[in-house]
Amino acid sequence: ESQVQAFLDKGKPYRKSFSIKHTLDGLDSLLEFLKEVEKLADGKQPSVILESTGQYHMPVIQFLEEQQYVYIIVNPLISHRARSTNLRKVKTDAIDAYHLCELYYKEELEPYKKRGIQLLNLRNLTRQQETVSSTAAQTKLQLQSILDQVFPEYRGVFGNLYSKISLQILSIFPTSKEVLSVSESELTNKIAELCTTRSERWAKEKAIKLREAALRNPFQNNLYQSHIFNLRMFINIVLQYQEHLSKLA
Repeated sequence: ESQVQAFLDKGKPYRKSFSIKHTLDGLDSLLEFLKEVEKLADGKQPSVILESTGQYHMPVIQFLEEQQYVYIIVNPLISHRARSTNLRKVKTDAIDAYHLCELYYKEELEPYKKRGIQLLNLRNLTRQQETVSSTAAQTKLQLQSILDQVFPEYRGVFGNLYSKISLQILSIFPTSKEVLSVSESELTNKIAELCTTRSERWAKEKAIKLREAALRNPFQNNLYQSHIFNLRMFINIVLQYQEHLSKLA
């Protein structure tokens, strides 16, 4: 919800402060109030000043955009500085709304500069990409930790541990036991099936390296099924991240 306070002029507050819910009904009541203020101001459309609250003020912003009202978004640091000059240190939503109105008359505040939808979409995608990249990096570290407890010799079978073919094969054959339970030709066929861009000779070389790694592996018998479950889960997350990246590209 938001707290609303109106001023008709400097030092002239209009009505008491009241709150509105960020729902259609609440925003409609805000519109009725803005129309009421506009009539009292001889038809001059009021400007709306808001304190930035991250994503929480976005429903109000979109509503004001649709209704074509000029709005000003104030950095919380600026509004806090203005409040701190007041002798009364009491902080409530109603008092904050009142101070925002006073701030409008004290400071030269510029209306919010509208950004194009494409630019906003790009900004949102960039921020989300940073979050996804950070999560993927942490997931890879966790995957490595589990791999060290299950099949550490798997590193080096493929040039890139995190290549699509490497992760797919590891998901199918996460332990020495599972690798050695099939023949070299079956391993070759599975690698060739999953990586059609490479030759069968390449697939056979990888199959041989995989069997050799399984024979060297210190964990011939896996005691913890939970490790296998987690390893496959992390593999799926990394594969989904890679697919996400390819779609963005």
